[in-house]
Amino acid sequence: MTEPDQNLETTAPQAAPAPRDDLAPLREKTIVLVGLMGVGKSSVGRRLAGVLGLPFRDADHEVEAAAGRSISEIFAELGEAAFRDGERRVIGRLLDEPPHVLATGGGAFVNPETRALINQKAVSVWLKADIDLLARRVSRKDNRPLVKGKDPVEVLTQLAEVRYPAYAEAQVHVQTGDTPHMVAVDAILAALRQSRA
Repeated sequence: MTEPDQNLETTAPQAAPAPRDDLAPLREKTIVLVGLMGVGKSSVGRRLAGVLGLPFRDADHEVEAAAGRSISEIFAELGEAAFRDGERRVIGRLLDEPPHVLATGGGAFVNPETRALINQKAVSVWLKADIDLLARRVSRKDNRPLVKGKDPVEVLTQLAEVRYPAYAEAQVHVQTGDTPHMVAVDAILAALRQSRA
């Protein structure tokens, strides 16, 4: 009578492969990706979370879910200040969750309160890329309120001037390029390991 039980144990569906043991120290705290729009925080973040075996969260999506409207609608109806306030509260809530990979909106880390909270409760990673590359990427979509109807290079250059001093306070800096997302993931993992050394 014990044979069927043994079969059930051996034939039970398997979950995704367990994350590598050598990555365990990197799973101890939430990893927060910061940087300008188009740098790949969400797409790279999803892959990073997969490699680490951590959940992935996107702060913009969480803000939209909490507000019951899109970011474009929040900007148009309530203004950027209201959006930033909601964003700060949502990020604060997310940072109280168990460790995960969190992609933030481009302006989130610029808020001193949000930045202090992230650096206190998580590991902040600044993803940096060439402005021309970012401009090409953001031009492909029409869902970025800050560049709608404007020259993306000009907007991103101005944003960089304002935001780079704040991004520089991230605990880990990673330069990315026009490469596959997994190249950026590997660079992040290497930088995270180095920051712990």
